[in-house]
This record gives sequence, C-alpha cells and structure tokens, in this order.
Amino acid sequence: MEYRLEFDTLGEVRVPAQVYWGAQTERSRNNFRIGPSASMPIELIYAFAQLKKAAAQTNANLGVLSAQKPTGLPVCVTKS
Repeated sequence: MEYRLEFDTLGEVRVPAQVYWGAQTERSRNNFRIGPSASMPIELIYAFAQLKKAAAQTNANLGVLSAQKPTGLPVCVTKS
C-alpha cells in the first residue's frame, strides 16, 4: 500500500494514498474503533460523515478546497 505524508498540529502522519481524508481523520481512525463492538455508535460516525460532506462541498464551492477532493464524499456518505 502506498502512503502520503499529511501534517497537522501534532506533526506528520502517514495516510493511505488513495483516500480523501487528512491527518486528523487518520489519527482518529487509529485511536477510536468504529462499529458494534467499538466505543462509538455507528450512527455517530454517519453523522460526522454527513457533516464532513457538507463542509467539503461548501469549501469546494468557495474555491477553498480543490474540486477533486469532495467528489468521493457523495459515494461514501449515502446511508442515512
């Protein structure tokens, strides 16, 4: 698997090259389990995904985020 380096206030983190998220999401994936046996209900994860989708679409419309990044979000965030 190929990785890219992303940076945030905590430093650098390796993120899989094919995904759309950045350093903070990758840190969350490593630190918080998701699913029935995990600490966070799956409904909360879907709610955060909807929020991130809206933010990405808004930032793309404002020209703050490249138009390519939010294209994967509608496919990923389809469950309500």
